[in-house]
Amino acid sequence: MHLNRSILFVFSIVLQISCTLAESPEQLRIATFNVAMGLENDGELAARLKAGDDERLAKLAEILQQVRPDIVLLNEFDYSPGSADLLRRNYLEKPQSGKPSISYSSTFLAPVNTGVDSGMDFNRNGRTGDPEDAWGFGHFPGQYGMLVLSRYPINISGIRSFRQFLWKDMPGALRPMMESGESYYPDETWNQLRLSSKSHWDIPLKIGDNILHFLVSHPTPTVFDGPEDRNGRRNHDENRIWVDYIQHGAAFYLHDDAGKPGGLKSGSVFVIAGDLNADPLDGGWMVDSMRQLLQHPQINASCIPRSKGAAEATELQAGINLQHRGNPATDTADFNDEYAGNLRIDFLLPSKDLKLKGCGVYWPARNEDGHQLVEVSDHRLVWIDLEF
Repeated sequence: MHLNRSILFVFSIVLQISCTLAESPEQLRIATFNVAMGLENDGELAARLKAGDDERLAKLAEILQQVRPDIVLLNEFDYSPGSADLLRRNYLEKPQSGKPSISYSSTFLAPVNTGVDSGMDFNRNGRTGDPEDAWGFGHFPGQYGMLVLSRYPINISGIRSFRQFLWKDMPGALRPMMESGESYYPDETWNQLRLSSKSHWDIPLKIGDNILHFLVSHPTPTVFDGPEDRNGRRNHDENRIWVDYIQHGAAFYLHDDAGKPGGLKSGSVFVIAGDLNADPLDGGWMVDSMRQLLQHPQINASCIPRSKGAAEATELQAGINLQHRGNPATDTADFNDEYAGNLRIDFLLPSKDLKLKGCGVYWPARNEDGHQLVEVSDHRLVWIDLEF
């Protein structure tokens, strides 16, 4: 009898430990980073990836090795089949400046609208074939593309892309108008214009027994246009895609590139990620573009990433930065200090059901380790820690 009680006691302890392990939350670090490769020749990124000795790519890899995100979106990483494997093999999986290597078992990249010629005259200069006449601004197909790297499995068959969705099909679309009251885009152009300047992807990631929807995009900058505000209005509606997509019933008008209608199922968990190219307070642009997301009832925007380097940069660079209303410590991009200044335009926005444990911007101050790496891009890596 004493032996049986001992066995039952041990079994009970083992069962409690097993249940505790099974119920332990998954700790996730997710990042978004506009790497701004700035390459204007098709194939140039592929050549640098193959060489394995590019200084900028080595610094990019070192930043990832230092921050160590489990899932990361890279914006402005030119689309090229095989480039993800080259980045992993030649840079990420090799220690950079003594940092331990980092591996990602799953990757996703796909064609984008940038640089793909539309055959139309979008910039109204009387000719076609300009970078501005592509579905999204670009000098060659795939320029300013997107790449997702993940330690967790990607459900490839469940990915949804909205690259070909037409702007006109969004109810209440902010169609650009001339000062004369005439539409900037004639009907024959407007009826064919795609909304996404790069693409919008819903990437389902398998985290344990659950699915996390990684909603990634890179809307057009809200500048480089005229009084018609065609880029500002497009940016607003590119961000609005996610506003409607996550709100049950609001995305009735959306249909993905495979023809499937609607948005996320009610109760789905997600993280919206990317260089969304809109500051909620500064830049003199359409600030409502970001506010529509930051104030969304399904989004947890409580943790605002900060860095010492961003605050220091504003103090040192001054210029228009001193006129900004936002906290300079929250900036994520270092732009011309006479025109735009430093801004908060890179975001990670989790659903309200996810527990936010922390967040930050990789922008070390001059006296901090890693400061020598930040000039690899005019954007800074942004990260959040989640309990899933």
